[in-house]
Amino acid sequence: MDEKKIKEATRLFLEGIGEDPSREGLVDTPDRIARMCKEIFAGYECDAKVHLSKVFHTDLSGMILEKDIPFHSLCEHHLLPFFGKVTIGYLPDQKVVGLSKLARTVEVYARRAQIQEQMTDQIATAIYEELEPKGVIVMVEAEHMCMAMRGIKKIGALTTTMAQKGDLSEKDLANFFEMRK
Repeated sequence: MDEKKIKEATRLFLEGIGEDPSREGLVDTPDRIARMCKEIFAGYECDAKVHLSKVFHTDLSGMILEKDIPFHSLCEHHLLPFFGKVTIGYLPDQKVVGLSKLARTVEVYARRAQIQEQMTDQIATAIYEELEPKGVIVMVEAEHMCMAMRGIKKIGALTTTMAQKGDLSEKDLANFFEMRK
């Protein structure tokens, strides 16, 4: 991450909206923004494979579900936050991963500028490729500040996206939705 460019861009932005970057309340803002970017865009420096590589052998065949994993991300179109919850379900094929690793996988992709649809698919693909389950399903429900703060201004509207990989039967999908309640 190029902190110098972030600081300069912040100064230019402040000038562009008619502010004085040397004003007392703003003088340290470029530094704060650079530090913030290191935190909220940390996903660019991470690889989900690292989190999903520690697996355990199992004979389980039923769905494993982790629901309501909170996340926040930034919309790549407006650089405004979107936030919500992720639910992950997968059918293991002789290996499982620690539950915290699923939440860490969410964080890898949430901490990037992007769209919800892409993030949903990235999470499902990473789990499917690394754990090699019989099937995986990921559902993301989020509120987007680009819809609440600007444009249509619809506070509270939720967007739901889903990605599915592998072989999941109608019964598996029904179980996912039943367990998710």
